[in-house]
Amino acid sequence: MCDPCATVDSCVRDLLPLARDHLLPVARKYLFPIALDHLLPILKETVNMIRGVPNDKIAEMKNELETIEEFIHQTDKMADAEEANPSDETRKKIKQLIEASFRIQDLIDEYIIREEQQLPDPGCAAGASDYVKTKMLRLQIAHDIQNIKSQINEMKDMSTGQDHGFQIKSSSEQGSSSSAINLNATLLQNLRKAPFYMKEADVVGFEKPRDKLVDWLVKGRDEFTVVSVVAMGGQGKTTLARKVFDSKEVMEHFGYRVWITVSQPYNIEELLRKLLKELCEQQKVNPLQNIQEMNKESLLKGVRYYLEEKRYVVVFDDVWEKSFWADIKYAMSDNQKGCRILMTTRNMDVATSCRESSFVEIHELKRLEDEQSLKLFNKKAFFDLDEVCPVNLIDISSKIVKKCGGLPLAIVVIGGQLSCKNRNTIHEWDKFNENIKPKLKKDFVINTFLVPSYHDLSYNLKSCLLYFGIYPEDCEVKSKRLIRQWIAEGFIKEEEGMTLEEVAEGYLTELIHRSLVQVVSINIRGRAQFCRVHDLVHNMILKKCEDLSFCKNISEDGQSALNGIVRRLSIRTYSDNIMESIESSQVRSLLVPRPYTLDESVVRQITTKYRLLKVFDAELAGEIKVPEDLGSLNHLKYFSIKAAEHGTAVTALPKSIGMLENLETLDLGYTLVFDIPKEICKLRKLRHFLGCELNLVQLKDDIGGMTSLQTLWRVCLNENDEDIEVIEELGKLKQLKEFNLRGVMGKHMSVLSSSINKMQQMENLSIDSDEDITDLELNLPKLRSLALAGLLVKLPEWIPKHQNLFQLRLYASKLTEDPMKLLKSMPNLLSITLGVDAYVGETLHFQNEWFKNLKELYLLGLHDLKSILIDQGALPSLEKLSLLRGHRLRRFPIGIQHLKKLEDLSIASTSEEFTANFLLNGGKDHWIFKQVPSVQIYDVNGKSI
Repeated sequence: MCDPCATVDSCVRDLLPLARDHLLPVARKYLFPIALDHLLPILKETVNMIRGVPNDKIAEMKNELETIEEFIHQTDKMADAEEANPSDETRKKIKQLIEASFRIQDLIDEYIIREEQQLPDPGCAAGASDYVKTKMLRLQIAHDIQNIKSQINEMKDMSTGQDHGFQIKSSSEQGSSSSAINLNATLLQNLRKAPFYMKEADVVGFEKPRDKLVDWLVKGRDEFTVVSVVAMGGQGKTTLARKVFDSKEVMEHFGYRVWITVSQPYNIEELLRKLLKELCEQQKVNPLQNIQEMNKESLLKGVRYYLEEKRYVVVFDDVWEKSFWADIKYAMSDNQKGCRILMTTRNMDVATSCRESSFVEIHELKRLEDEQSLKLFNKKAFFDLDEVCPVNLIDISSKIVKKCGGLPLAIVVIGGQLSCKNRNTIHEWDKFNENIKPKLKKDFVINTFLVPSYHDLSYNLKSCLLYFGIYPEDCEVKSKRLIRQWIAEGFIKEEEGMTLEEVAEGYLTELIHRSLVQVVSINIRGRAQFCRVHDLVHNMILKKCEDLSFCKNISEDGQSALNGIVRRLSIRTYSDNIMESIESSQVRSLLVPRPYTLDESVVRQITTKYRLLKVFDAELAGEIKVPEDLGSLNHLKYFSIKAAEHGTAVTALPKSIGMLENLETLDLGYTLVFDIPKEICKLRKLRHFLGCELNLVQLKDDIGGMTSLQTLWRVCLNENDEDIEVIEELGKLKQLKEFNLRGVMGKHMSVLSSSINKMQQMENLSIDSDEDITDLELNLPKLRSLALAGLLVKLPEWIPKHQNLFQLRLYASKLTEDPMKLLKSMPNLLSITLGVDAYVGETLHFQNEWFKNLKELYLLGLHDLKSILIDQGALPSLEKLSLLRGHRLRRFPIGIQHLKKLEDLSIASTSEEFTANFLLNGGKDHWIFKQVPSVQIYDVNGKSI
């Protein structure tokens, strides 16, 4: 028999802080009966331990964590700067500190969650038990904090010597070194506001090779030919290939153009699948339903079938393996129509591997000449000075550019880095020049230019850049997705007067300006929609991820072994038994980037294997079932679960989702959700809620309490009597910036106007109705983008009052008067779409001085439109014009010759007479082809003419 008193002593000593007035009643009622005199000394010791834990210890640990993280990056920089490999002892100590920082992060998160939880009522039996458990956990956290603090102090004491240059400084001692660079504040502010997108056409030095390659593709022999561009990494192969691929000559000559990024390693089935899908899309046919199950042989046959009798060009970018041509050649159809393959590679053996089965042309890309290099450098370094180098920096700039060796990637990265330096004194530039020392020849660009540019970042920006290591090489990442993941990870620091999303966009903008991140596509405002990193930057990132234990990747070739603490995990394999190799409770982020998918059986295990998960982002194969115990992941901040195919349904979200009190982003993509539990309204920190046909009727009493919501996308009303209550409740969401509402009815207009007008932060609004919406009236001062579908008859006068509007889309409006008369006065309007039956008049007239800033005009399905008039001086900035399904149009817009900046013209499903005027046999309007760089014409079946 054990001694009851000894048992109580042991238990109570291990309890978390208990207030005397709570613990004593619990002890009397539920513990062994013992004398209070025996219990009081233990209570005093425990209460003393409580004091000082909640605020000062956590604040102290947060400061300690920042100090450690900064020191880790500074020591890593020193290690990278060593000519020889850094000592094992240095790397070992870095790893120890990294693991200590991981434990601190976990403890801080755990403590904050425990503090935010409401303590159970200790006055009842069940409450008393839970109360004791909660307090025990809090006390354990306090003990752990003390232990880690002691360990860190020991490491500090051991590191005070100079044996390894290993020292930890406090935040106050570091001073300005907490950021690796001292930015000119005004310049950085301008940099974050400036348009950052450098178009391919802005890159210099590729004019002659571009013309040469275009001639090989367009004017060469009728036989099938493989054209290869060979050069080292960072020399601009992809940029050159893109200029050729997008050239007017190539677009006009080839009926089908496909771009496939290969990279290393590649999966031939996935490449063929992507190629087949792209061909089906261009030919306006539905992809085979079983395309995901097709084997290599079936895919080869499928691609070949869709290429037969077509004149095509396919670009295979970044090919590494000589075996690639053997894998792909049987899919390529040689129909004697002058079809072409354009490959980019670093390996001459890859370029020559095609000779046995096809004609081959090889272009070895040369480096930029000095004058070209300086021109490119000035574009990046002095973008805000009209690309002109200040007189005091001319000599030093020339020296710096000389060291770049004519490599475009090195030049733009260095230029981006120097764009943030002080230009008033040459001292900082001289020091920068001295630090550029050629490193190992094997990775010349990485070691000489990319690694120093990485170390020039502040440590939070470094984390943002390293996050690209979670994604595969050449992966195009949606900027909003990336920004929300950065926030969930805690990389974004709060700035007064700005949302975390705005701060994060500033971070991304800075990385883009430094040319460490590339822009794939931009929106109408010139902001990045999709981005990626260059493959050499990706290689550097993966090396840093390994050095700093930042993330691990599980791929089909088993490249990464999971040793040590794994914080972020990226799964790039279809293996169903991956969980057997991923037993890691320390994982905080789990991503499955496309095109890979997870089996639902794997998802069921997530809640038990990864209790500390903060970020989960994956597509699922087959039916989606969200785990019932999802709520156990109380650290979760970002949850994205989507179907691999559109239209797949999630039968329900579990009620336990209401326990995810820290969730900030819930993204269900286009996955149908039939049941949204009312418990979701408990998520007071939720900022972004995206789904498909979201039915909020069950939330009508409580959704107004989700006051942190900034995005609510694809909500659907269902002709329910309770819809009015839902709309009224939505009016309480005053922080909403992006809102998409469908199924709106005429009877909703009054209450809908009232509710939306309370959302004064609204920037992007979309309302879809099959009924009359003339009674809708809005006043939203920050509105940037507006889409309305529904009967209007006359353009509402409240629309032109929104002077900040840059994008307007109207559908089914049945406007009888030319809307351009009212819209002409909107100075910031950049894009107008008049969709199906938006306008039922016969003429659109753009008069002189109208729409000076408009860049895009889409006229889609205006079945009554007969003519378009464009006066000289109208639409001077128009770059893109689309005319689709205008069956009564006979001639092209009168005055189109005045549009000097028009770059892209799309015409589809117009009248036969209209189309005939563009044919190559002397049509009246064929001259348009010579004026506009890109002209695309499609027949009534959507096929290119």
